[in-house]
Amino acid sequence: MSQLAILLALGAMTCFGLAAVLQAVATGRIERRPGLDPRLLLQLARQPVFLASLALNGLGFALHITALQSLPLFLVQAIIAGSVAVTAVLSVRVTGASLARAQWFAVALVVLGLTMLGPSATTGQAAPGGPRAALLLLGALGLVVLAAWFAARVRGAAGAVLLGLLAGTGFGVVAVSARLLPPYGAALLGSPLAYVLPLAGATAFLLYSAAMQRGSVTTTTAALVITQTGVPALVGVLLLGDRVREGFLTLAVAGFVLALGGAVGLGRYERGLAPVG
Repeated sequence: MSQLAILLALGAMTCFGLAAVLQAVATGRIERRPGLDPRLLLQLARQPVFLASLALNGLGFALHITALQSLPLFLVQAIIAGSVAVTAVLSVRVTGASLARAQWFAVALVVLGLTMLGPSATTGQAAPGGPRAALLLLGALGLVVLAAWFAARVRGAAGAVLLGLLAGTGFGVVAVSARLLPPYGAALLGSPLAYVLPLAGATAFLLYSAAMQRGSVTTTTAALVITQTGVPALVGVLLLGDRVREGFLTLAVAGFVLALGGAVGLGRYERGLAPVG
């Protein structure tokens, strides 16, 4: 089961990486809107390339949530962080640019880190969360929206990084909600977390789209993966009982640091990876 779940997480990583490139193409074709304007999504929805990215994100979310049913957050989120490497490599194909040597090195770090992480995780379903967990996650999402309202006023690359970090936090709420969901079935529909999850996903998606209008796809995605990976990983280990397989702690920590460091490092080298206009 763990091997299948890891394959599902890798599939989600690939979907998210390709979707980010397509979304960047779409956001680069429309006029930038000031602040956080939900009409941005309506404009994007008129473009077939954005609808394709939406479909890939939907498939990625389904694979992501399924993987979280049996794997700890730190492993799944680190795998998802690898999507920035997929984004960087695919951006070369889309934009016709070339990756610098440092970027290829960062991609290699992501791959090495994920390879080290794979055998370190134990499997198991987290205890399903109730109304209290849903309220706490909803409160966290509210703080993200409030912070984003101020961050949207920051111009340029700084605004892209801030919104990317907040979008990642929103996606982190999605991941924690998914980890706490009961197994698929009738109980799923009765769980308040089943409704927090799509709300957090839609909010994070809007913030991600707004961030892409302010900076390159790689910088935005690199900022996103910091909080998308780190926040749920900490919650999982500290509060949800996620554990590393006995004797694999050093390997797991090293793999996590390498994967996340490589993903973030990609954002430092933007040459030729700006969104397509």
